[in-house]
Order: sequence, then structure tokens, then C-alpha cells
Amino acid sequence: MKKLARLGAKPVDLVIMLDARVGRELRYSVTPRRCAAILALVLAVAMAGGWGLRALTVDPMDTELVDVWTGTLEAQEAELERVRHEAETTLGALTRRFAELQARLVRMEALGERVATVADVDSEEFDFSRVPGLGGPEESDGEPAVPFDPPSFVSLVEDLSDQILARHQQLEVLETMLDERRFVEEVSPAGRPIARGWMSSPFGRRVDPIRGGMAWHGGVDFAGPAGSDVLAVAGGVVTWSGERYGYGNLIEITHANGYVTRYGHNETLKVTVGDTVRKGDVIAAMGSTGRSTGPHVHFEVLKDGKRVNPARYVARGR
Repeated sequence: MKKLARLGAKPVDLVIMLDARVGRELRYSVTPRRCAAILALVLAVAMAGGWGLRALTVDPMDTELVDVWTGTLEAQEAELERVRHEAETTLGALTRRFAELQARLVRMEALGERVATVADVDSEEFDFSRVPGLGGPEESDGEPAVPFDPPSFVSLVEDLSDQILARHQQLEVLETMLDERRFVEEVSPAGRPIARGWMSSPFGRRVDPIRGGMAWHGGVDFAGPAGSDVLAVAGGVVTWSGERYGYGNLIEITHANGYVTRYGHNETLKVTVGDTVRKGDVIAAMGSTGRSTGPHVHFEVLKDGKRVNPARYVARGR
């Protein structure tokens, strides 16, 4: 330190050479302390210039990071646009489906009301405007209930689906009722037992055609051409097919609800015991067998084993 102090006290000559045209040189005397100050100033200026240059220069790593984020954002924007387009397409499809379901529901309701009207269903027996009564004990499938709040359009579709299901159930009930009605109509005696001919003798007391005098007639007679068709007036099972005293060739059919019908004096029999017949089936050919005066069908209706007037059942067919 003492040496430096001694050096700092002695001046140092600086010689600055000028151009030859000047023709002289400049000489300055500078102490070491002043040299150190000048050097420090020069270094400070250099460092400041370096920091300024660094501030003006972009790091290549920063440029790559910006490029990566820019690419990621562009990809996300493209994906968002694709999802938005798919959502709009799906929503459009759901809207069209919703309109189709509404139109189908309207047609189904109109059909159901028309069928109910044509079938002459009692409004108190079946009301198409009300949902059929359903129920039963609540049973759990073991899975915990999870609350779910669907979007509004999903709720609309679900509500419409429920309405269509209710209408479908109503139509099934109506179909069952019509099937039951058709069954009752099928097995209940109604109509004439012949395809051609006329009623020649009523039910009840009449003059006996063979012996004369008053006698009881337990059926009605339908006269017609020999060999013409004899028809079953209701569906049932054949329980007699053959000759029986007074009836000649007889067909007997047992129906539901305690009904039995008999067809006598046939020329030929076309069904046998155990056969199932439907209303309108041809069961025999008209003849004059047994106690008879000419081609005709002796037609009887029995209810719970008792003979009743067939005329009212014949009238049902009209």
C-alpha cells in the first residue's frame, strides 16, 4: 500500500502521437490514481453497453417456447371448432328426432281415439286421454341413486318418450279389450245358421207338422235348398256329430259361457267330434233326415242346459 501510495504520488507522462500533418506530439502528465479512475470508467461504460445489447437480443429458447405455445393454442382452437360443429350437428339431429316423435305421438293419439270410436268402447271403460293405471312395490337393484340433471333438450326428449310409452300402453290395453270383445263375439251365438233360405217355423208352441195338434217346438226351423251350407253361429268345439233320435243327422257345438247350439236334419256332416270351429264355418249340408217334412235346419240354442228362443240370437247377427 505504501508503494502504491508512493506510485500514486508520481506523475506519469502520456504521449499521444498526432498525424504527421500536425507535425507535433501531445504530452500529458497523468498520475496512476487518475489512470485507475479512467480504467474504471471505461469498464463501466463497456459493461453498460453489454447489458443494453443483451436486453436488445432475444434468447433463442424463448422463441422456441413461444412457437410451441402458439401451435398448442391453434390446435386447441381447431379442436374447439370441431367440437362446436359436432354439437350443432347433434343438436340438429335431436331437434329433427324430437319433431318426428311429436308427429308420431299425434298420429298415435288420433289412431287410438279413432279405434276407440269405431270399436264403440265405453268412455267410462276406457279413456284414451288418461294414462293407464300402473304400479307395484318399489324394489331396489342395489345400486345407489345418483342425481342427474340432464340438459333441457334431453328432458324434452325424455318427456316425449314417456308420453309415447304411455300411448303405447293405452293402445295395448285397447287391443286387449278388442281381443276380449272379439272373443266374446266369436263364442256368443249370433246370426243365421244358413247361407240361403228363410225361417219356416218359430220357437214355442205350434201345430205339429207330422201328427197335427199343438206341440212344443224347442228351436226354429230354416228352410232352404237341399244340400245348401249350414253354418256355425259361434266358435266352439263339436261335441256331437251323428244321428240322434228325432233330429236325424245332428251337429252339436259347445261354446263358452254355457252356450250350446244344435243343427238337425242335415243331409251330410262335415265336422267330427272334437273339431274346433269358428263362427261362419260350414259344418253340414242341409237335408231332411230324421223327423222332417222337407229340407230345412232345426236350430236350437241352449244356455246352461236350458233351451232358449234362438230368434234373439239370430237378430244379433243383424
